[in-house]
Amino acid sequence: MNNTAPTHYPVMEHFYTIQGEGFYTGHAAYFVRLGGCNVGCVWCDVKESWNADNHPKHSISEILNWVLSSKAKLCVITGGEPAMYNIEQLVTLLKQNYIQVNIETSGAYPLTGAIDWVCVSPKKFKAPIPEALALANEYKVVVFHKSDIEWAMQFTAHLPAHCKLYLQPEWSKSETITPLIIDFVKQNPQWQISLQTHKYLQIP
Repeated sequence: MNNTAPTHYPVMEHFYTIQGEGFYTGHAAYFVRLGGCNVGCVWCDVKESWNADNHPKHSISEILNWVLSSKAKLCVITGGEPAMYNIEQLVTLLKQNYIQVNIETSGAYPLTGAIDWVCVSPKKFKAPIPEALALANEYKVVVFHKSDIEWAMQFTAHLPAHCKLYLQPEWSKSETITPLIIDFVKQNPQWQISLQTHKYLQIP
């Protein structure tokens, strides 16, 4: 991780859409997907984001202008793995312009900036760190195999009491995994089910 706050970031894509997952499902949001990730999930649906060198670098002011030119009041910084970068200056500038800032991260790196909502989605390939888990507002486990549920439980002790707990079936495995998640949530009602509603709606 680079601790220096950069003035430019590799951006794979950016777009205004509807958040499809987790606590903010259904909210209009401007997504900024940063390039670069070394977590390497085999089921990742944005593997093209992994190599940061493949994506053009854009300045903080450019990114801000994208968000402000839309009607968005919420910006989701995602990846790749956005916590690989120091995003403090970007977060500060967005918030100075009255934009709520959410981040979607694996929790494998320390977080930077006064982020409004932290969604930690842990991955087996690079486990989350306690420092990131302690800041989580939302803990969203993508379930590819039934063993993922049990694996994810080992980190819940590091989460704050107010953290929302979600299990989300991996899209390609949803037919077989969703019934398992339903059974688990019925037995453990502190958890909720998250679905990738944007895929059902056929939007980004």
